[in-house]
Amino acid sequence: MPVIPPFLHVFHARLARLWSWLRRPWIATPLLLVVLLWSADRLFPLQLPGDDLARVVLAEDGTPLWRFADAEGVWRYPITPEEVSPYYLEALLTYEDRWFYQHPGVNPLALLRAAWQNLSGGRVLSGGSTLSMQVARLLDPHSRTFAGKLRQLWRTAQLEWHLSKTQILTLYLNRAPFGGTLQGVAAASWAYLGKPPSQLSRGEAALLAVLPQAPSRLRPDRHPERAQAARDKVLKRVAEFEVWPKLAVREALEEPVLLAPRQEPRLAPLLARRLNKADSPPLIRTTLDAALQRRLEDLLLGWRARLPEHTSAAILVVEHESMAVRAYLGSVDIGDQRRFGHVDMVSAQRSPGSTLKPFLYGMALDAGLIHSESLLQDVPRRYGDYRPGNFSSGFTGAVSASEALATSLNLPAVQLLEAYGPKRFAGELRGAGVPLALPPLAEPNLALILGGAGSRLDELVTGYSAFARAGKTARLRFQPEDGLSERRLLSPGAAWIVRRILSGQARPDRDPRAQLVQRPVLAWKTGTSYGFRDAWAIGVGPRYLIGIWIGRPDGTPVPGQFGLASAAPLLLQVHDLLVNRDSQRGIAAPVDVVPQSIGVAAICWPLGQPLLKGDPNCRCQRFAWTLDGTTPPTLQAEDQPLGLGLLQKVWLNPKGLRVDASCPAATPHELAFWPAPLEPWLPRRERRAARLPALDPSCPAQLPPAVAPLSIVGVREGDSLRRPAASAEPLRLKLTALGGGGHRWWFLNGAPLADSAAETAINQPLERSGRYQLSVLDESGQTARIEFNVLD
Repeated sequence: MPVIPPFLHVFHARLARLWSWLRRPWIATPLLLVVLLWSADRLFPLQLPGDDLARVVLAEDGTPLWRFADAEGVWRYPITPEEVSPYYLEALLTYEDRWFYQHPGVNPLALLRAAWQNLSGGRVLSGGSTLSMQVARLLDPHSRTFAGKLRQLWRTAQLEWHLSKTQILTLYLNRAPFGGTLQGVAAASWAYLGKPPSQLSRGEAALLAVLPQAPSRLRPDRHPERAQAARDKVLKRVAEFEVWPKLAVREALEEPVLLAPRQEPRLAPLLARRLNKADSPPLIRTTLDAALQRRLEDLLLGWRARLPEHTSAAILVVEHESMAVRAYLGSVDIGDQRRFGHVDMVSAQRSPGSTLKPFLYGMALDAGLIHSESLLQDVPRRYGDYRPGNFSSGFTGAVSASEALATSLNLPAVQLLEAYGPKRFAGELRGAGVPLALPPLAEPNLALILGGAGSRLDELVTGYSAFARAGKTARLRFQPEDGLSERRLLSPGAAWIVRRILSGQARPDRDPRAQLVQRPVLAWKTGTSYGFRDAWAIGVGPRYLIGIWIGRPDGTPVPGQFGLASAAPLLLQVHDLLVNRDSQRGIAAPVDVVPQSIGVAAICWPLGQPLLKGDPNCRCQRFAWTLDGTTPPTLQAEDQPLGLGLLQKVWLNPKGLRVDASCPAATPHELAFWPAPLEPWLPRRERRAARLPALDPSCPAQLPPAVAPLSIVGVREGDSLRRPAASAEPLRLKLTALGGGGHRWWFLNGAPLADSAAETAINQPLERSGRYQLSVLDESGQTARIEFNVLD
């Protein structure tokens, strides 16, 4: 037989003694009970509430803006005991469970007392349930039978084993029923009282403490008398146990329960939808100002009657110092299906119209292409198959950069973009957080500056932050945890000049340092997309950026709807509301500090350079804002070969007559001329033919080959035309262009009209009365213009 080692004998002996000890009843029974309870806890675990997708979107101050209910339609506002008024906790524990922190989940004395009261009264007078038992019933609903009571006791024991008292109290604060779809004291406090639970008075605390006992029967918005009687019962209990001073209880008893109908949070629904994601926390905090959001939503609802049918609107308000979004209205009304209220137009891709022009002028200032009073050309032009026109009537001719931007002229902007480069422009915007959406495989072109790309209201407002933040754009902050991210778009000086232009202060005073420090006013720009589909207005105020969009979300044109008439009035009303609000709060507008790079220079047209007083080449003096003391010369268009340069060298004899360079006593002189395409818009004394000195017949200068001037035949300058009284047909004009060369392109009131071969006539009906401007452009770059009237 094998030999058993001695240590096994020792182990076997000790094991036998342990077994004999465990078999004793007074040890085995409790041990068995512990094992059974442990096994039952594992087999029937307590199911604590998880993420049921119930969300509350909050304003910056904690005010509920919007709620997303769970699968059962319940919404709640999660809080901790520290965020609840001490009055509520005192009233709750005094009335419901005085020994909450002492008992193990079940209070035997309370159960015996309740049983005695119920038996002696012949009906249910008291429940005897502790807060832990109530939480157990909330987490695991059961029938009111003996088996159901045992189940409740078991769940209560599990709660006490696994959770602390604070955790159990937190579950009650967030899961207690308060009527309808409300759960939790915070949701009830906001819905019934319109305030956070941290600000409850004693009377309000007592009311909310008793509501979960019978939430439907005691709803204060439906049954105020019952609710007040139940509240007074709580107050008397608190006074009985001397938790609150008697005087305070008497004052609370005198408060009536008068509540408005229950209000669920219904502000900023489209922002709430934008921020609500699968991984969002139960409380989604935003930077919105609830009071401002409510006022603007009421304002926009009032505007609904002024908008055409099926038309919506969007408003975005951003505090530009912090870039916190203070108001977000993505549509007129989310419930208005006729206006596509469910479509968020703050984040929708639309044509930006002319709202991109300020960025281009700022970039051109930084690139040294222009100063604020540079001479630009508002004349008919063609770029291959692209022939842009103006939104307003006619062409202006010679125009300053500041005037072109302030009046949103199209042709000068296209001229400027041609010089700056469309790809460079789009790339700079993309790098600053303002991407432009183009069709597949398309590249940036000159149509960008007139809205030939897609953009979003929130991205445009991001770009306009450069004019309030010394040239840096910053990403919008929708939530407090969002960081402030900046990118350079413009220099501080260029941003300052553009903002001055957009605020109606385009031209400086003759004194270079006059009024350079002042409080800023509203600078704003409007835009209209092709076909009247989108009306924009974006403003840079003393403290806020304001973005406005109006149009049909489905992209249908709305004739007569454009930025200045549709969006600008709403922008100005929002701005006035913000200024008055700040004034009432005692918030002063910041001082507009002028960058060191800003200067003032007296320049002369047509060269765009500073000239001495009395210089004959200074045909028109203007005062301009400059950057770093530079004054760029007049920008010439690249595709207009007609005529000579702005400076032309001529030779004059002692009599002042123009002669050939080889003539005796010929002296060279330089004469400044206006750009040739501006000729039809210049006074006769400023045209090239009038500026050139007369020829000396004895030694005439050699002239370049003559090109027949372009002229319009069919109507004359200043004509007043009238339709025959007996005719119901519209007035028709047969128009022909003589002179020039090649193809012709016609424009009526700045809009492309028709094109024709050389000397081919066009027939144009004129259906309305008023003043007309007719222009024609040929392949050599010549233009001709006339203005006439059509009478009724």
